Amino acid sequence: MSVTERYLNAWEGFWGASSGAPGEVIWDSAPESAAEAHPALLALPGELPLPVVDLGCGNGTRTRWLAGHFPRAIGVDLSRAAVEHARRADPEGLAAYERLDLVDTAAVRALHERLGDSHVYLRAVIHQSDPGDRPAVAAAVAELVGARGRAFVVELEPAAKDVIAEAAGASGGTAEKVRRVFAHDLRPAAASGGEVAALLRGAGLAILDEGETELVMTGFHTDGRRVVLPSRWFVAGRAEAPAGGDG
Repeated sequence: MSVTERYLNAWEGFWGASSGAPGEVIWDSAPESAAEAHPALLALPGELPLPVVDLGCGNGTRTRWLAGHFPRAIGVDLSRAAVEHARRADPEGLAAYERLDLVDTAAVRALHERLGDSHVYLRAVIHQSDPGDRPAVAAAVAELVGARGRAFVVELEPAAKDVIAEAAGASGGTAEKVRRVFAHDLRPAAASGGEVAALLRGAGLAILDEGETELVMTGFHTDGRRVVLPSRWFVAGRAEAPAGGDG
């Protein structure tokens, strides 16, 4: 099983048309200053020092940041062009990058077999996924965390659609960044309220913690306000996962 040709072409086209430069893409904000850099995420390596897998890593901005906080960081993305951007942006080899289709169950299982149980970082991937693929994406998260890992998942709330529409209607560079997303047939904020938690539970994970947050974008509204998207974060894992251990 794999993602649809439409979805694959959408992401390959989007990243192929990008230079990979920091901040060029609307969601590529600096992670250390972003609201979603939540203490619940940074607590994970201290609680259990496992590798972290950045699902949907794009040009690797957050993967490189995660590499400074976790014992090992691996960024994976559906798009080959995105993976190439990430590798070029990381000449020091802070993290590793590879292509992975999260709907490809065998490929996800093979990655788990290579890494062992890992923490997972999933930022705004489910809401962009085709509805039929979302259970498989959640299952990929569950496969990679295994018995010991934790997933830190941040996804847009439905109210983000209104903010995106406002930003798209502005003038200048911010509007162009938003329009590029739609021009490549990407569909942000498509998940309904409560869907993400239900998908994670359906994949066999327990919601261990959650809260409200905002995803900080690289653009501004016409009145000078930073574009921020209402979101919700979750920490998920096996309820019976043991504490301690080393990866």
